[in-house]
Amino acid sequence: MALTIGIIGLPQSGKTTLFNALTKANAPIGGYATSTVQANIAVVQVPDTRLGPLAEIFNPKKTTYTTVEFVDVAGMGQNVQAGKEKREGLSAEFLGHIRNADALAIVLRTFGNDNVPHIYNTIDPERDLDSLNAELILTDLTSVERRIDRTAKAAKSGDKKYQRELEVLRSYQNVLNELKLASEVELDAQDRPLLNELFLLTMKPRMYVLNVSEDALGSANELLEKMRSGAQVGPQEGELKGIFAVAQRAKAEGAEVVAVSARLEAELAELPEEDANEYLESLGLPELGADRVIQVGYRLLNLITFLTAGEDEVRAWTVTKGAKAPEAAGKIHSDIERGFIRAEVTRFEDFMEVGSFPAAVKKGLLRLEGKEYVVQDGDIVHFRFNVGK
Repeated sequence: MALTIGIIGLPQSGKTTLFNALTKANAPIGGYATSTVQANIAVVQVPDTRLGPLAEIFNPKKTTYTTVEFVDVAGMGQNVQAGKEKREGLSAEFLGHIRNADALAIVLRTFGNDNVPHIYNTIDPERDLDSLNAELILTDLTSVERRIDRTAKAAKSGDKKYQRELEVLRSYQNVLNELKLASEVELDAQDRPLLNELFLLTMKPRMYVLNVSEDALGSANELLEKMRSGAQVGPQEGELKGIFAVAQRAKAEGAEVVAVSARLEAELAELPEEDANEYLESLGLPELGADRVIQVGYRLLNLITFLTAGEDEVRAWTVTKGAKAPEAAGKIHSDIERGFIRAEVTRFEDFMEVGSFPAAVKKGLLRLEGKEYVVQDGDIVHFRFNVGK
């Protein structure tokens, strides 16, 4: 399963700097053409500290990580830059790049820098989020109203299918007209195929990536961790005030939030890994913000990773949390899912304690699981299958 995250934000928010830090792609900052919407696209490995130790044990021919694709798209805030007062939806070119993204990473700037002027001249991440939402909402409203025109004509036949579709579409129209997100509409399972056809941007899972100053990075992460744990947090001042406000909105929406310093990330990406890790430790941070963005994306989309290990290959595979063993087997090959017999499962931590599959069997750490087994993150799995003629 390839995870695609679309990175969006206002100009000068630092989204392309973040993209470069995430992907080491060296995309030009502010280098998009003005006459058309361009996108920077890169596929990167998902960090997984479990593959290295397994590779040391099996010495495989290759080690394969799961991947995530990042799409950094220009085009938002162009009306603001052009001095237009009327807010408009996004162009078809923009939609072509972003509509198939699994999730949106919305970059919001919280740092001040006189050398990097903000298009609104002041720093206010909540206001910037409202501006971005307005463009996304108006784009979705255009999509919904076009579909309403088509469906209304078909509904005149009396077909209940189209009448129901029209009812759902008008529910979305009403919510979007109030400048609310389409995700606020309660949807019945029977109506989900229609939603999938619409590719509504404000229905996509979202994370807010707060691009903070280096000075505020440690305190920002500390604040967000307190909020995640449910600890009481009082009013904030300075840069943390905007960070706190966005985090509150994220909690209310069921969105995720992560704080990074895109400029610092870009600088660390140029350093040897040991030096970068040492500097991170001095800031009290366990890992790069780029890694945290990927992990938040996985959590946002309810994804987990299982592992396969042998002399040919040590590999990580991604499945949706709650997937049963045959579905996980299908990620490797459809024939394995079709001919599934059983799964031989060892927890990564258990395997590392004993160091081999025979030792795991001897210790009773390797389990035989059937079709109803729900795969867990960190499972090392070997599938037994038989495909008849």
